[in-house]
Amino acid sequence: MTRFTRIGFQLIFILYLGTVLYLCFAHFGQVPSTKWSLFGIPSDKVVHFCMFFPFPLLAFLAFDRYTGSLRSTLLFSGVTLLLGILLAVATEWGQAHLTNYRSGDLMDLLADITALVISTVLVIFLDTRKQKKNL
Repeated sequence: MTRFTRIGFQLIFILYLGTVLYLCFAHFGQVPSTKWSLFGIPSDKVVHFCMFFPFPLLAFLAFDRYTGSLRSTLLFSGVTLLLGILLAVATEWGQAHLTNYRSGDLMDLLADITALVISTVLVIFLDTRKQKKNL
């Protein structure tokens, strides 16, 4: 990956983080709420899943130079997963304690963590395949 590509992915990652924070803390009082579900999963949980799923993937694209071996891939993925979980916990805590127009929801946090775990497993799979091809 070239230096400019890496910088581009790092900028995308920063924009992604800003977008997640905006979506978690913005006041959408004028937007009508829609109640739909996907396979019985409420729409707001689907949205939380979709918001946090890209986190490990974008972190990997932005910082993949730290994953040259299986050990480093697992370490990088573990740290990325923990940082993603901290972000999810912080946003739910912030919604519950720093705003009067949002509430923290344990099920939202579960959707966030589920997305992070699935995406992290995908990153590990993709990176180990890349490492095997480079041998």
